[in-house]
Amino acid sequence: MIKLLGIVGTNSDNSTNRKLLQFIQRHFSEKAEIELIEIKDLPIFVKDKSIELPSIIKEMSDKVENADGVIISTPEYDHSVPAALMNALSWLSFKTHPFVDKPVMVVGASYGTLGSSRAQMHARQILDSPELKARIMPSSEYLLNHSLQAFDESGNLISSEKIDLLEALFSDFLTFVNITGQLTEAHEANVRVADNYTWED
Repeated sequence: MIKLLGIVGTNSDNSTNRKLLQFIQRHFSEKAEIELIEIKDLPIFVKDKSIELPSIIKEMSDKVENADGVIISTPEYDHSVPAALMNALSWLSFKTHPFVDKPVMVVGASYGTLGSSRAQMHARQILDSPELKARIMPSSEYLLNHSLQAFDESGNLISSEKIDLLEALFSDFLTFVNITGQLTEAHEANVRVADNYTWED
């Protein structure tokens, strides 16, 4: 069975983005094995080439590396992704590059009307950077708006329309994972480029 990693893109203890990933994990359990990971306990990123990667970062990097694909769920703070998610992605592009050529699906939930649309755009921009170089599934925004009212007491999505869209996008993502899994010829070269990339020259 295909193995996916779901990254809870916030350090909030009570997050509807966590609820969204938990729903995805349960709802698609017969189609994919999905492990959820948290970023709230990561240390603050410091770009210092002399330091060793913390063990918690190495563990997260290995999980991303070993997954067939990654789903990131992000809220929106100040028209952007949370600082905690930027922190995690910074760590995962420093001395380790598990996102290179990794298929990624970006989803998001927010209390308001727009459903984290700006944050998802920002996440895509970050993931497309030379140091991360992920393969982000195109034309696939999943925007869960008014997320405080979106789940029932069991943590299931209430709207059948939202469920139908999620099912369609998830099916597309599995196809995207399979297709990108065949694009391997340039992977080692892409990793070397990401590892050697610098803005200082």
